[in-house]
Amino acid sequence: MSETARKYEALYILPPNLNDGEVQKIADRFKGVVEGLGGTVDKASKWEKRKLAYEIDGHKDGNYVLMTFESEPTVPAELGRLFRIADEVIRHTIVKLGA
Repeated sequence: MSETARKYEALYILPPNLNDGEVQKIADRFKGVVEGLGGTVDKASKWEKRKLAYEIDGHKDGNYVLMTFESEPTVPAELGRLFRIADEVIRHTIVKLGA
């Protein structure tokens, strides 16, 4: 890691009809993207299925996945692009942690 590496947190929502194995497979894929671009993943954990605040694309519930990682500033941009084009991601957000 270089001096420009920062900590980030990515939260994304997957459809409720996926089982735990499918959710883990998708989480591993996005974890691999971060690591493949030179970042390090601190933690990638699946939260329980939760009710959405409002219906999104016909979904009332979703599987939440939270991933914290450290990387160069270009990695979250690429990860966000992949979240947008992935059919299984309902919603996502990536935030920079710290100052």
